[in-house]
Amino acid sequence: MKSLDTLKWTADGLIPAIIQDHANGRVLMMAWMNRASLEKTIETRRTFFWSRSRQKFWMKGESSGHVQIVKDIAFDCDGDTLLIQVEQTGSACHEGYRSCFFRSLDDTGEESKVTEPRLETPEAIYGKK
Repeated sequence: MKSLDTLKWTADGLIPAIIQDHANGRVLMMAWMNRASLEKTIETRRTFFWSRSRQKFWMKGESSGHVQIVKDIAFDCDGDTLLIQVEQTGSACHEGYRSCFFRSLDDTGEESKVTEPRLETPEAIYGKK
């Protein structure tokens, strides 16, 4: 049996993928993969995902140029979450931050603060909309 067959996909045929910086362990983003996007990721060593909102297969960096080169693909003990370590070019976040996790809650949970600098504006990455 192939390892992909042992993974626990959702009823929609998806699995969450946590994307981590290979160099320093920083969590960069979380996205969903279907089997085709995972297979394409394995084949090309670039990350491909399934957009639930757009119902579309996409490659990270296809419009921004901020690609992810895959260094390792692991899965958790339950087989229901992927951990993909990458070498990130530019920002991982579509808002121009290195990580999508650029905000932290305060001790009360009432407010949040930005915890890292913005590398680029979305307009600079994707052009004017």
